[in-house]
Amino acid sequence: MKQRRAVVRWSLVLGLLVFLASPALAASDRFYLSLGTSLAAGVEPDRAGNDAPTNEGYADQLHQLLKARDRKLQLVKLGCPGETTATMISGGICPYDAGSQLDQAVAFLQANRGAVSLVTIDMGANDVLGCVIDLGDADCIARAFTNVATNLPFILDALRKAGPGVPIVAMNYYNPFVAAWPQGLAFQSNALLNGFNDGSKDIPGLNDLLESIYGSFQVPVGDVARAFYSTDFTIFPRIGRPANVLLVCQLTWMCTASDIHPNRTGYFVIALVLASAMK
Repeated sequence: MKQRRAVVRWSLVLGLLVFLASPALAASDRFYLSLGTSLAAGVEPDRAGNDAPTNEGYADQLHQLLKARDRKLQLVKLGCPGETTATMISGGICPYDAGSQLDQAVAFLQANRGAVSLVTIDMGANDVLGCVIDLGDADCIARAFTNVATNLPFILDALRKAGPGVPIVAMNYYNPFVAAWPQGLAFQSNALLNGFNDGSKDIPGLNDLLESIYGSFQVPVGDVARAFYSTDFTIFPRIGRPANVLLVCQLTWMCTASDIHPNRTGYFVIALVLASAMK
């Protein structure tokens, strides 16, 4: 257990050191475009318990890391709380001049050809979030997976065409609901997110689907699920709680405010994971 934690920790540190050691870029205006859900917007609960975008999100903290190489890099955040793969295409949740987050991203990429050095995206969690309420609803899960399988390739294809050659880095998801351990929701939601093995066959989860789609577009995926030890229910004897529960309590607001979003430290972990995934 300790060895696995050390491998993950040092892989993140070494990846960051290699990244920071790369040659500095020319001092010209360049952009980092952040796309996605509430995570891309850096949402956290305020003192009243209401969710609101912050400047502590993974995009903000990754931007600060990137600026070590490119001082003039500017961050453009288009992430929308509650966004699904469908609403990213059609709009309807957050206001955009172009109509939808995807249309706004495409317009920005086209207007800034050659000046966008990175796009990050997290997408798909909100498609399945409603199914967590009733994990026995197979139809809900099937619809959610079908939507992701249909819409995410459309999104990635549009981004590729609008910004040929622009690096895109994606992420998979941690499971905030492991905080419900030892209740069944912790295990059932993990199966939905990370897949299920019943000894005779493997049933893919959302993260499997995401990595398959991103892989078909040669988009590297930051393994946030691994960094949060989402599948590790190994119990620490002296503490009596699993590794993934401890981490989700430390890195998100689940155990203090019943809120699924990361705290500042959790967002920093995601930023490190994305930096390590960059090529």
